[in-house]
Amino acid sequence: MPHDARQVEDTRAWLTKARTDLRAGEGDLALAPPIPEDAMFHAQQAAEKALKAFLTWHDEPFRKTHDLRELGRQCVRIDPGLDAVCSRAEVLTPFAWQFRYPDEPSSPSMQEAGEALALAREVYDAILARLPDDVRP
Repeated sequence: MPHDARQVEDTRAWLTKARTDLRAGEGDLALAPPIPEDAMFHAQQAAEKALKAFLTWHDEPFRKTHDLRELGRQCVRIDPGLDAVCSRAEVLTPFAWQFRYPDEPSSPSMQEAGEALALAREVYDAILARLPDDVRP
């Protein structure tokens, strides 16, 4: 039985945005000089959008939030196998706003930014593995 076209389209849209954030974060680190604080922002955004893709696929409403703990818990209620990756991803939440304004703390290191992007990629991959092929970007 084919999947609902609108649900496929909406889920794919979230995954496409998440993938774009991963690419943007990687690009930030490849620049000379690199922009690790922007890479951290894109890591948070990629994880957030991947979780929202999963919730969209499962017709689970979610608030307009950047809180990865909240979104992750919703995902874990659907698939308890996501518990470990969602719990680890919670540390990315502050990067939705941290480093975005002049009065924020100093920039993160390249290592911190690389680790954040790797974690976001792990979230994205875990979500992608649980969704049907026809929603993949």
